[in-house]
Amino acid sequence: MNGIGTDIADLRREYQIAPLHRADLDPDPFVQFDTWFKAALRVEAMDPNAMSIATVAADGQPSIRTVLLKYYGSDGFVFYTNLGSRKAQEIEANGQVALLFYWHELHRQIKIHGRAERISAADTLHYFMRRPRDSQIGAWVSRQSSIISSRAMLENKFAEMKQKFHAGEVPLPSFWGGYRVIPTSIEFWQGRENRLHDRFLFTAGTGDWSVARLAP
Repeated sequence: MNGIGTDIADLRREYQIAPLHRADLDPDPFVQFDTWFKAALRVEAMDPNAMSIATVAADGQPSIRTVLLKYYGSDGFVFYTNLGSRKAQEIEANGQVALLFYWHELHRQIKIHGRAERISAADTLHYFMRRPRDSQIGAWVSRQSSIISSRAMLENKFAEMKQKFHAGEVPLPSFWGGYRVIPTSIEFWQGRENRLHDRFLFTAGTGDWSVARLAP
């Protein structure tokens, strides 16, 4: 057989942090998310707001990448992106998405399914003005997901835009915005010994959320 092949079947470790019991869960999954997110902050998890977001193209091909969560609350989970990016184009065609948070330090995952919707220009501008100035300029530079000839092209464009906006505030690009993911289900996953993980799925109903334990 040509190429490389590496057997990593024996690469494993046990998850031995405290279990997750049904009684531990808040009946409101947004409150439970807040509890776990703040626990990730306390243990100084690396990039605790990093989340993978999966979208689906018109031909059914899924796509996944990591973005940064910038707001969460009972109204959903918000991130920002170039509106010409692959993720944005796929969301505009099909708003059904999936999110995944993984906190290695706590052996925890949160999986979210829901619908992504554009947030208002006012809310986008409010966040944009809080970004570091160079990050604001960076938003103007890249046609995200498009093919480029070189790194130098990006750096030259950045220098050009930095000079263009050297005085005054950096304006919000018309092609940059935010999405709010409104969940229909939220799963809390706690790693356990012998791969017998604790999993609880919250599902949205007409009233309160229902909760079910899932097999690992």
